[in-house]
Amino acid sequence: MKSPAQKGLFSHARPSGSPTTSAGRLAWLRLVRSRRVGPSTFHRLLGEYGSAEEALAALPSIAASAGAKNYTPCSFEDAEREMAAASRLGARLLCFGEDAYPRMLATIDDAPPCLWAKGNLELAHQPAVALVGARNASALGVRMAEALAREVGALGFVVASGMARGIDTAAHKAALETGTIAVFAGGLDCPYPRENAQLAADIAEHGLLLSETRMGLAPQARHFPPRNRIVSGLSSGVVVVEGAARSGSLITARNALDQGREVFAVPGHPFDARASGCNMLIRDGATLIRAGSDIAAALGQEGAAKPVPGRSPVKAKAKPAAPSSNPAPPEPGANLQHELLNLLGPSPISEDALIRQTGRPAGAVLEALTDLDLEGLIARHPGGLVSREVA
Repeated sequence: MKSPAQKGLFSHARPSGSPTTSAGRLAWLRLVRSRRVGPSTFHRLLGEYGSAEEALAALPSIAASAGAKNYTPCSFEDAEREMAAASRLGARLLCFGEDAYPRMLATIDDAPPCLWAKGNLELAHQPAVALVGARNASALGVRMAEALAREVGALGFVVASGMARGIDTAAHKAALETGTIAVFAGGLDCPYPRENAQLAADIAEHGLLLSETRMGLAPQARHFPPRNRIVSGLSSGVVVVEGAARSGSLITARNALDQGREVFAVPGHPFDARASGCNMLIRDGATLIRAGSDIAAALGQEGAAKPVPGRSPVKAKAKPAAPSSNPAPPEPGANLQHELLNLLGPSPISEDALIRQTGRPAGAVLEALTDLDLEGLIARHPGGLVSREVA
């Protein structure tokens, strides 16, 4: 299945080489930013015309023959503005074929011709595992993502993901110290979701940020499937922790299969819709995962098994104490009962884990759980465990 960014005027062919001058790099950026030029079209044009400059000169007549009227390529001014914005951000342009370009990503058919990068480029050349999953992750799913990210990080793997809420966010945070790569759907100067702005800053300092989209571009729905192919393309294998049957996580898993990557899935409760995609993947042949060691064994390697040169250590951050009587105020419109129901699934979890996950006062969480219990929406189990009631 081809993503929107892959659709262009021509079939795929590889370019002959990366640009060696500033003018050449600007021409590459102009070509990839021109209308109707996706990765496949870009590679084909370079293969046919030998350089981005020649391809840009030929584009109007090619577009006209394909039925496009009044076609103009991306202008020098627009490309220079993007270059200037990237310079202010401290981002670097990586062109396909350069030594700094991620090696695993370069092997996929629709590799991005250009990538903006900020952070430690050494991470792009280390063995990587992608961890993806539901945005509305359960508390158990978040804990599993954190555990897997820490375990594969300790084995020397870099953790790649897409900066989304839920599983992606949990994986990035847990892998900050050992190495993580975040792939943006929009521009590197447009972290999404907004609440992950600080996480993006932390990854820029201790990990690596990547994006193929232009600076200043806020992500739209059509940008996420192309982003997903980069997440899987960077990695030796993709792990789906939670994901519905129709979700972006399953798109990433399909990309991984098309790219010749391994696909792993964490099994979930049959009654939890967030686990339906994972259970379906396992039914169809994905490897069932219980721990990071399962991933390493299936990949037949133990990652880098050593610190990456140039990686700055992450300063330990104080974990939020068990919520005090004077916590930070909740976000406007937040509803604790609704939040708890989103975190709960059919599998029991401890009340203490829910208190830590929400960051709310213990008394408020226990009171909300009591209300949910009285409404028949949750079930209580021995040992202070609770689960969502299944009809």
